[in-house]
Amino acid sequence: MHHTTGLTGPAPRATVSVKPLVLSAPQRGEDQHVRITAPTTGTSLPVVLFAHGFGSDLDGYAPLVDHWASGGFVVIQTTHLDSKRLGLPADDPRRPEMWRYRVQDMRRILDELTTLEASVPGLEGRIDHSRVVAAGHSFGGQTAGILVGLRVTDPRTGAAEDLSDSRVMASIQLATAGKGGDELTPFAHDNLPWLRDQDFSHITAPGLVVAGDKDDLPLSTRGPAWTADPYTLSRGNKSLLTVRGGEHFLGGISGHQVTETTDENPDRVALVQQVTLAYLRHVTGTDLTDWKNAQAVLTDGHPLGRLESK
Repeated sequence: MHHTTGLTGPAPRATVSVKPLVLSAPQRGEDQHVRITAPTTGTSLPVVLFAHGFGSDLDGYAPLVDHWASGGFVVIQTTHLDSKRLGLPADDPRRPEMWRYRVQDMRRILDELTTLEASVPGLEGRIDHSRVVAAGHSFGGQTAGILVGLRVTDPRTGAAEDLSDSRVMASIQLATAGKGGDELTPFAHDNLPWLRDQDFSHITAPGLVVAGDKDDLPLSTRGPAWTADPYTLSRGNKSLLTVRGGEHFLGGISGHQVTETTDENPDRVALVQQVTLAYLRHVTGTDLTDWKNAQAVLTDGHPLGRLESK
């Protein structure tokens, strides 16, 4: 059955997308490829720095990226080292540090933002560098979290350092891992060692967490509630959108008609699109009414999801 969300949003603008913009990164071992999607009109545009899930690339997540850009945001994506596109061998020495290379990728984009901006026709001078939100899906949600203060214990050194970046004002974490310890499955403990110990308590920046209530990953023994940890275990000024019936791809956010989506549902995608855009506009101070409307509409009785804040 088709449900309208009952949410509101801005009139969509035309967008332009440019790729690949190439950043030299000798210590990374591969040049870093970047894609920018931006509205063709408007100035003082805020930025969304988006981190893909494990194995994806800068061409993923069109349903979200296009929606955010058409809603007035400059969306920047990159291809991280775990991408299937790069095909790093299983014994590549960079593999255990994948999570850290991702954070460095995001910092490099921020360092080179002026250069990147000048590489997109018509974009120069239209970005507000003071308003940057980090967003990510799955593994990318951890990347976004680290930029605002999530601390990951390095599996090689045992240290949990602060890798946050003061240039990032807020985060959106979609279908993202929760806390580690004895709640991890043996598979996750062995293959994703950067999930063994995550500390959410230092995150002070505002954030939105999006969790599917049917997202039962083979990584934790706790079931779908595990992906709400980034909300429940962090401090205040956070919001949680629980997507009813949502599995790991939340109805299909990683692309249109993609085979990896197990719960394909256009209504679910529309919900995630509209709530995340309303949040982006709210947290960057662009517009507050759509977010207030979402909070009013997405209460216990809504068929698609529930929005709560603390």
